[in-house]
Amino acid sequence: MAVLSIHGLPDVVQARLRERAALHGLSIEAEACAILTTYLADEDRQSAIALQDWVDALYGANKPRQVVEELLAERRSVYPLRKTGGWPA
Repeated sequence: MAVLSIHGLPDVVQARLRERAALHGLSIEAEACAILTTYLADEDRQSAIALQDWVDALYGANKPRQVVEELLAERRSVYPLRKTGGWPA
């Protein structure tokens, strides 16, 4: 596991971190790790939510439906299955 040293942490932040650690029954290091892990995991989820919000804003009420099915149908009309049942090489 990696080691992280934080220099220049404001005293008020370090004090708040100590309070949170005590509240959760953790060491300061474990609390900092938990905060970073939770934040970064949530950041990934928030990125996905932000992407969906952007798509919703882009299309509004005209958001396409069944895009995958329509794309597959289009590709199949251009590249029909061979008699062997497989896609062309």
